Amino acid sequence: MAVTETYELAGHIVDSLLLAKVLDQVLEAGADYRLDQIDIGRTPTDTSRVVIEITADDEVHLDRLAEQLQVHGVNPLAPGDAVTQEATLDGVLPAGFHSTTNLATEVRLDGRWVPVENPEMDCGLVVVEPPEPGGAPVVRTLPMHRVRAGDRIVVGVHGVRVVAPRPTATDASFGFMDSDVSSEKPKGLQLASLADRLRLARERGERTLVVCGPAVIHTGGGPEVARLVRGGWVDVLFAGNGFATHDLESNVMGTSLGVSVTSGAGTEGGHSNHLRVINEVRRHGSIAAAVEAGYVTGGVMYELTRAGVPFVLGGSIRDDGPLPDTMADVVAAADRMRELTAGVGVALMLATTLHAIATGNVLPGAVDTWCIDINQAVVTKLADRGSHQARGIVTDVGPFLRHLADALGA
Repeated sequence: MAVTETYELAGHIVDSLLLAKVLDQVLEAGADYRLDQIDIGRTPTDTSRVVIEITADDEVHLDRLAEQLQVHGVNPLAPGDAVTQEATLDGVLPAGFHSTTNLATEVRLDGRWVPVENPEMDCGLVVVEPPEPGGAPVVRTLPMHRVRAGDRIVVGVHGVRVVAPRPTATDASFGFMDSDVSSEKPKGLQLASLADRLRLARERGERTLVVCGPAVIHTGGGPEVARLVRGGWVDVLFAGNGFATHDLESNVMGTSLGVSVTSGAGTEGGHSNHLRVINEVRRHGSIAAAVEAGYVTGGVMYELTRAGVPFVLGGSIRDDGPLPDTMADVVAAADRMRELTAGVGVALMLATTLHAIATGNVLPGAVDTWCIDINQAVVTKLADRGSHQARGIVTDVGPFLRHLADALGA
């Protein structure tokens, strides 16, 4: 039997074409809609609100569609309180658990909307009772592997609402080269905008996260990232074993994957340089110990160690060695990344696809995310996996970093 429920969508939903996207998605899902109420803002700063009556074939299809629409900020008009259910197994969410987005989210408990402390996509929502009698409950996102039997988990979409993201000033306008990412956009203006955002983050006390791929070193950007670390522009860094290895190799051996960082030419026997560096760092026991012993005297990892800036090196099956600091347990690495994202206001994804997506998965949607890569498809992949806030600058990361460090006076 067909079922009908009423939802609302509020915010800058007309100029961003969000309303049209939502209505198209309803029809694509085989459901139908009727607009009960439309209040359109008169100025660019005014918000709009619509009340939508959605009809689907049955309750299952309606709930599934409602979950998909919540990504865009579509919420039940009369939500009632959230429904919770206790987990019965460690590492297993109850069937029908609410699957989260990375947008600001609230859960209705006992008639009150409680904000979720740490928005993150693809998690469950756990309700934690206050430690003191009479206190307010706390709601957090919880990755599946962290679930413990007895945890009170939110199930279904009722009693949960998300806030639709506000579009940027350029989202509503028509113009040439107006796509989210274009290789033809003026790099100087994009760089100036990014530098201004980093300065603003410093003024606000927000932390800056930098995510690096090995190409940062191969393209000559390693010294520029080191300058940014030394200048206090990097508060936390995520990378893989490859980035750290080639950064160390370039400073110990003067090569990156055996290619001279000064001449760009291959070196005899250089193919084994990175393995020899890994071996010696393993002999010392850690990157910090190798720095302390004087084996490593410069580079990004050197500056991070000297400045006490935290970093996470997430491992993979492709890693040589790996370095002793590389976390081979990827679940533990992701958990450590989650711990270090608190207070991050800006994230820079530098020439990396896999680590950019992994980082985007644990970041709230409110984090201002910039993806600098010569391949514009990287930004598209990031957005397709939920990091809709990511902005792209299509360019060679090495020269770009040099100009950025100069602009910041690093």
